[in-house]
Amino acid sequence: MLNNYVPLLVMFTLAFGFVVVSVVSAALIGPKRYNRAKLDAYECGIEPTPQPMGGGRFPVKFYLTAMLFIVFDIEMIFLIPWAVAFDSLGLFGLVEMALFIGTVFVAYAYVWRRGGLEWD
Repeated sequence: MLNNYVPLLVMFTLAFGFVVVSVVSAALIGPKRYNRAKLDAYECGIEPTPQPMGGGRFPVKFYLTAMLFIVFDIEMIFLIPWAVAFDSLGLFGLVEMALFIGTVFVAYAYVWRRGGLEWD
């Protein structure tokens, strides 16, 4: 039973090892010549302006756009395997996916009504 999980364990071990080697080698090999220009914030070639004490407020549209991206990203994560296994799922799979797409549509309608899709 546990032999089925050995390839998964090996993959996670290799991924973790790659991360550790990458971070350690970047710290050891990377350049360490810091100057004022390198430590300054960079915003696409625009000189950064001083921010108010709280960091300022972002418009809600930024968050709505991020949430919309997450909702549709999660939708794709569930739709692709469903499409691959559609034949074996039958009517149950069709009903479940219709319910899932219905909940995604509710999120889409909410963002649409709140003006998240309108760019000024």
